[in-house]
Amino acid sequence: MDKSGRVVAPAPLVTEDAAAETSLRPRLLGEYIGQSTVKQNLQILLDAARQRGEAADHVLLYGPPGLGKTTLANITARELGVNIHTTSGPAIERPGDLAAILTNIEERDVLFIDEIHRLNHSVEEILYPAMEDFAIDVMIGRGPSARSLRLGLKPFTVIGATTRAGRIGGPLRDRFGAVYRLDYYATDELATIIERSAGILGVDIDPQAVSILARRGRGTPRVVNRLLRRVRDYAQVRSDGRIGVAEAEAAMTAMDVDDEGLDTTDRRLLTAIVQKFASGPVGGAAVAAVIGEEVETIEDVYEPYLLQIGFLDRTPQGRVATERARDHLSRLGYEVPPPRRGERTDPGLWDGVTSEGRTESEALA
Repeated sequence: MDKSGRVVAPAPLVTEDAAAETSLRPRLLGEYIGQSTVKQNLQILLDAARQRGEAADHVLLYGPPGLGKTTLANITARELGVNIHTTSGPAIERPGDLAAILTNIEERDVLFIDEIHRLNHSVEEILYPAMEDFAIDVMIGRGPSARSLRLGLKPFTVIGATTRAGRIGGPLRDRFGAVYRLDYYATDELATIIERSAGILGVDIDPQAVSILARRGRGTPRVVNRLLRRVRDYAQVRSDGRIGVAEAEAAMTAMDVDDEGLDTTDRRLLTAIVQKFASGPVGGAAVAAVIGEEVETIEDVYEPYLLQIGFLDRTPQGRVATERARDHLSRLGYEVPPPRRGERTDPGLWDGVTSEGRTESEALA
């Protein structure tokens, strides 16, 4: 789990939740719910590759965490009837690490690279010819006698996944033949996912309870499946195992998830902006310092959903809590002071520095 309590990376051990998460994932495109445009285009790409008997074109999937990028990569391999080799950007530290993976790939296999934006430049240099020419250049020897040897690779498909497409360099991004963005799910799509998952888990759930979980699902399948498992636990321990409205609402209260799907950390972020910075604008570093999170964590985990539901605005001056966010906090009983718009409410790097590079006190001396 990340600092927010959301599952965003595999744990060292296979926990019960991890096994359940895997069992709930659709195995074929026909079972995959939502992302209709992505599914339609991916289906055409896969059908064409199968008909030609070739490796499918390279695919880049990007979007917020938990929307199904890893699931689509596994579905792609299964639809093509090939093996999938899974790794991540941080795990490939040296060019030799990537070369070892590439030389063991069979024809038309899929190489899935999660967090591909975190590949270092030297590793990317190896990946360029591998994706374009199905070959890698290896240096043999050292010093004046060193020479480059090109090794051929069997045709394969790279599927890259990232939450930060903007951090992928142009040369790497241009080598992907298909680039798909995954968007947040509609509430009715999440309800369908909950019903499917409940059937797999063997849980009896009331339709109104499904709606309660779907509204709190943050537009994210991973989140609704996590909520479903926790409510299942609650109903098993505190009731007869059936999930009704009472069990769903009581479990959400116990987990401190409000009716907008916000958890404790989301509300800490919003209250920091509203109470300590007069609703903003405020810089990310200042907010991160107040709530004890890293700026990157705030930008990747918390902000996308808050922006999506209109609780935050991003301006050139910084983050601003919207009137809707202020109304929500007020309804929950938080103190909401009057906003102060316009100037940033946290000190910026060059605050108090004149155009000549001197501080204001130095200029007045």
